Order: sequence, then C-alpha cells, then structure tokens
Amino acid sequence: MTKGTIFIDQEKCKGCSLCTAVCPQEVIVMQDDRLNLKGYHPASLNEANAHCTGCGVCAVICPDVCITVYREPQMKSHATTAC
Repeated sequence: MTKGTIFIDQEKCKGCSLCTAVCPQEVIVMQDDRLNLKGYHPASLNEANAHCTGCGVCAVICPDVCITVYREPQMKSHATTAC
C-alpha cells in the first residue's frame, strides 16, 4: 500500500472541512479546540492513525491551496527469469 503524508498550512485554512469530507482514509480532522489567526478552526492530519496514502484528493478539493502532499517512493520489484 502506498504511504504518504500531508502538510496543512493551518494559518491559510478557513475551516471549510471539504478535505475531511473527501479523504478516503478519514485521517483529516477539524481542530475544534484551536483557532488560527483568522479565527477559523483549521484542519489537521490525525497522525495517530498513520494511514495517509498521499492520494492527493484533499489537495485537489482545497479552495485555498493549503495542503501539500508528500508520497513515499514505491520500490519496484523486478522479476528475474533464469535462462
């Protein structure tokens, strides 16, 4: 399975929660106990689960371009055949 992570610029986030609605792994949560400098509850990655695949759906839907996606490179397996 692909592994990845995201970085959310919490000061740019306006708390629309679109990213939480589309995340297939359900690892993005709204910080209801914190406000950013603009007065919004920002989104954050729930790293306790560590199930982010880096699919990028959250970054595509974010209207304020607050999310940067990072993916771990996958190792390709090379099948070898004997002659």
